[in-house]
Amino acid sequence: MTHEFVTLSAQDPDSAVTCDRGVSLVPPAERRLHSPDATLLSIDYGSLVARCSCWWTGTALHEGRHVGVIGHYAAADEVSAHALLSRACDLLASSGASTVVGPMDGTTWRRYRLIVDRGAEPPFFLEPDNPDEWPGHWARAGFAPLATYTSAMNDNLDFEDPRTGATLDRLREIGITIRTLDTPRSDTELQRIFRLSLSAFSRNVLYTPIAEAEFLGQYHAVLPHVRPELVLLAEKEDALVGFMFAIPDLLQARRGVPIDTVILKTIAVDPAMSGMGLGGALMDLVQRSARDLGFRRAIHALIHETNVSRTISGRSARTFRRYALFSRQL
Repeated sequence: MTHEFVTLSAQDPDSAVTCDRGVSLVPPAERRLHSPDATLLSIDYGSLVARCSCWWTGTALHEGRHVGVIGHYAAADEVSAHALLSRACDLLASSGASTVVGPMDGTTWRRYRLIVDRGAEPPFFLEPDNPDEWPGHWARAGFAPLATYTSAMNDNLDFEDPRTGATLDRLREIGITIRTLDTPRSDTELQRIFRLSLSAFSRNVLYTPIAEAEFLGQYHAVLPHVRPELVLLAEKEDALVGFMFAIPDLLQARRGVPIDTVILKTIAVDPAMSGMGLGGALMDLVQRSARDLGFRRAIHALIHETNVSRTISGRSARTFRRYALFSRQL
């Protein structure tokens, strides 16, 4: 096997290459939106066998230094993967990076992580998926897990957290109210969710901000499938201080089974409200709403293993899938 590498900028047109080995090109619109510093294509006798993009400008900080990032990753086999990842690390080292992380499409607001322990549950809506061989590609290229994540399943929506009642009383005493999404005002609602997300997630691993337009685009794409009863907003006077965003698992319908599962996609609480129990109350209330709507199960999706929301999730749910984000020192 021989590997010829083609390097593209975010604005370059696609290379004329055959995609017959199970690896496709990164869509040009996605390259333009994500603005990688370079996209690498590994070509074997005219066929695309591996690809990735690299970011080194304005990336997240790790231990006080900007990391190099590898994303848009796909590889047909381990040999092609090793050649591609080695080339990407060389490129990032020459650009000044001492630590490389991936796979991550530039930022944690986009697709990132790999499934490392699949378990028995099928994929769920909006979950990043990957061939089971890919974590081995990264491990054998010298990468090790930097951060780990889990998804958990609550099989019993009849369970109600006994702390919720007292928490709601406490929240009401300080002027916090909870309501469902106002769908006719979805643009305004999403703008407020965006602003809270920036502050609530600012201490997350490898955090960088995202442009409002891209954030709104992500949420507008799923808005037609949202049930307003499954999106809760906590407010204190005119300020949004917390939200829980959940959505039905649409992949169940594609598998030809009834949609009986809801995905708890995102929970955020204003850092000033930390320790009040607001996150736990929002999670419990959304699960009660899901039960009342006829759902039987809830997926607590993609939670960092050290996040407080994992402790909340552990009150009612069992882990069924594990993920990792990898890093390598150069």
